Amino acid sequence: MTGLKAAVSVHRRIAEIGRPAWDGCAANPAYAANPFVAYDFLDCLEESGCAVERVGWGPQHLAVKDECGEVGAVLPLYLKSHSQGEYIFDHAWADAYERAGGRYYPKLIAASPFSPVTGPRLIVRADLQASEGRQRLLDGALTLCDRGGIASLGFNFLLAEEWRFLGERGLLQRQNQQYHWLNAGYGGFDDFLGALSSGRRKTIRRERRDAVAGLEIERLTGADLRESHWDAFFGFYMDTGSRKWGQPYLNRRFFSLLGERMADRVLLVMAKRGGRYIAGAFNLIGGDCLYGRNWGCVEDVPFLHFELCYYQAIEWAIDHRLARVEAGAQGQHKIARGYLPTAVYSAHFIADPALRSPVARFLEQERAAVQGEMDWLAEEYSPFRQTAS
Repeated sequence: MTGLKAAVSVHRRIAEIGRPAWDGCAANPAYAANPFVAYDFLDCLEESGCAVERVGWGPQHLAVKDECGEVGAVLPLYLKSHSQGEYIFDHAWADAYERAGGRYYPKLIAASPFSPVTGPRLIVRADLQASEGRQRLLDGALTLCDRGGIASLGFNFLLAEEWRFLGERGLLQRQNQQYHWLNAGYGGFDDFLGALSSGRRKTIRRERRDAVAGLEIERLTGADLRESHWDAFFGFYMDTGSRKWGQPYLNRRFFSLLGERMADRVLLVMAKRGGRYIAGAFNLIGGDCLYGRNWGCVEDVPFLHFELCYYQAIEWAIDHRLARVEAGAQGQHKIARGYLPTAVYSAHFIADPALRSPVARFLEQERAAVQGEMDWLAEEYSPFRQTAS
């Protein structure tokens, strides 16, 4: 097996590494064609200006070459001047450290920007030893911290095996939760409903009926996507983003670039009334998962959010034999729609022991609390029929 060189290179744009080299690593079958670490997705964010230095997301991507001079491992890494757009919240740590006289920013984050989606971060080509590649990338990131006097390095939404790897190397481990739908081999949406309690079946049928009354629902992907669809969806996105957090992260150009380069991995679910689009949900399609990302509307229709974001996603996953649907961050209301609590992971290096020790204590308590809540929610609120033990 070919080994990796010790030297790690740092790149201010993913284009410096290039699509063949980057995707040669990201195409590892172990990563199940995760679209959020694909070259085109990350390059669209940079080319559109959504993830660049000017907005506090300065690319610092790492690459390691093998003994033949080919890139064998990569890390999507960003120098951050804030904690926006990460969905793993460290604002309290930053505030406490800076009130004590420390300098928390800039920090380094290994992530897919604006995407609370589990996926590989320490990305190693399939023919290379994963542990060696991960170690080279970790060493490179820690060297950046040391040379730059950077106080914090985070790895967000890790694969479970990456989380364990980093924990074994002394990084602080954090566990949070999301709500994911799992495909139990259903033949259709009615089969899924059949697995639920009778009360939940009736409620979901009623919600779906009421949501689509007088509407036309379209599923758009690949060559069916047009700029007019992106125009409509961007209007929904801006309206929702402005009401939720004040300044949406993605611009209109990003969606056009994504439509040009990744149309086959996009699923837009749009609702139309009288020839006018009134709501839409934006998803990306992975090898074994449908990832729900953004939603918006210009007309308030009861249950339409559930229909476009949750039920349509479940139908698509069943029809295309995908293993699960990840519907994004937050939302206990998802449990009643068949999305159950699922652990998500991050790992953190904090250089200063004065901050690292209290954060370590906090994370130990948080992990136990999160796991306890997940177990309780799954037991008390699961919509699925109870089976006799």
